Amino acid sequence: MGSPLSSFLKQNKPLFFRIFFILFFSCIPDTANLCSNLSLATTAVQTHSASSDNHFSLKKLTLDGHFSFENIHYAAKDFGNTYHFHPSAVLYPKSVSDISSTIKHIFNIGTASQLTVAARGHGHSLQGQAQAHQGVVINMPSLQEPVMKVHTGELPYVDVSGGELWINILHETLKNGLAPKSWTDYLHLTVGGTLSNAGISGQAFLHGPQINNVYKLEVVTGKGDVLTCSEQQNADLFHGVLGGLGQFGIITRARISLEPAPKMVRWIRVLYSEFSIFTKDQEHLISSESSFDYIEGFVIINRTGLLNNWRSSFNPRDPLQASKFNSDGKVLYCLEMAKHFNPDEAGIMDKKTESLLSKLSFIPSTLFQSDVSYVDFLDRVHVSEIKLREKGLWEVPHPWLNLLIPKSKISDFAQQVFGEILKDNSNGPILIYPVNKSKWNRKTSFVTPDEDIFYLVAFLSSALPSSRGTDGLEHINNQHQRILDVSTRANLGIKQYLPHYSTQKEWQAHFGPQWKLFVQRKYAYDPLAILAPGQRIFQKAIPFL
Repeated sequence: MGSPLSSFLKQNKPLFFRIFFILFFSCIPDTANLCSNLSLATTAVQTHSASSDNHFSLKKLTLDGHFSFENIHYAAKDFGNTYHFHPSAVLYPKSVSDISSTIKHIFNIGTASQLTVAARGHGHSLQGQAQAHQGVVINMPSLQEPVMKVHTGELPYVDVSGGELWINILHETLKNGLAPKSWTDYLHLTVGGTLSNAGISGQAFLHGPQINNVYKLEVVTGKGDVLTCSEQQNADLFHGVLGGLGQFGIITRARISLEPAPKMVRWIRVLYSEFSIFTKDQEHLISSESSFDYIEGFVIINRTGLLNNWRSSFNPRDPLQASKFNSDGKVLYCLEMAKHFNPDEAGIMDKKTESLLSKLSFIPSTLFQSDVSYVDFLDRVHVSEIKLREKGLWEVPHPWLNLLIPKSKISDFAQQVFGEILKDNSNGPILIYPVNKSKWNRKTSFVTPDEDIFYLVAFLSSALPSSRGTDGLEHINNQHQRILDVSTRANLGIKQYLPHYSTQKEWQAHFGPQWKLFVQRKYAYDPLAILAPGQRIFQKAIPFL
């Protein structure tokens, strides 16, 4: 059999030159797309004319759901809250056919229209990745099929819509004593959204990311075709879509692997003052045959009264010694662990956790722990969300930076960043924890550093919109750029997670040897570059009249 690229070219010779223009013009930076909160260089008359044509064209489609052309400004906003590109329409699909018909219609128009399509889940993108300027945004939570169904047995799984939230999957699968194996820290995200990226949390060292725990997908390609794919069927599309940043198709259905779910979790935090000891213990835990079920970490910079703040959720092992610990002016490293158990196993679990903790070298007075329900542990970030929303601090700019760093370079990175660039404060949590590459499926589109163990380091910053100081957007962006520049100069071999780049040269460097295959898949499944324009990897083919 030939490659997807050769097969596609044989069957679609008239489209060859259109495809050529996609890549050719992708190499020209779209400066309008690279600037947040700026209008594209289009006159009001041209924009109105294009929008009117788009509206008329889309209104002719027969759908189970419907389009909306008014009051759709929300689709130009996301969690990052720094990029705002307004669509022409929002599709509220009730069926997969609605999505297929819309994309097929735009594909058949060809280069005569600049309409593009972006799938929007819960709007948690950071830099406009789920936006489509003057295009169509698909509101994925409106998709009503398939109805979520749990299958028990030797290899249990759940079939879900691509627009389903992970928190809903958790509650539904728990009715059968089951749950997905791998999570994200925040569960109010859609299946299609996390599987298009990776889906990483503290279980990844054990089970791999969420994209490793999928049996089957249903995908609508950039040509409007509805295809079922798995390791055995349409495997190239299956691997391409997982971690593929929405470039090859929209995930409309997924079959997620499940495992028996515990009822309780022992949630533990300890502190370190030495980075080398902290990472040594982390790497020991993720490499042990018997370990915790969840392992993450934090960098804590100059936090006053840190352990007192923990007391609202955790209990100190030694209250007297904990009260004497002073965190002021220090850079500390928190190791966060969790062990699953059921109430009748508490005694056994106590012995297991004590054995694991005895092999670690944390500061003894900083051992805090709490026993919580499995649901409360997994949905822990939502509690913070509610508090921030009440204070009006949730819908602020979030200039996050997520990096994957090889184990051999993590000390150099920490010395430069935590010792030089981020001295006083971090404007938000800094996550840091290692994962095993052996647990990752290397056939997917997701790219990682070239070492067996690498670290996720996530700078989860929040900015005050009106501030010009150290808590302002400009200052935080400048800090993050310094981090990237230092990493590049030191040749640390990092990769971005939830990547954001300005030029195709940077995208090529990001994918490295996988770039050629990535482009081939784009040719095969979305030859006119209709899908996910907000990623800014390819531009739709430009018409020549």
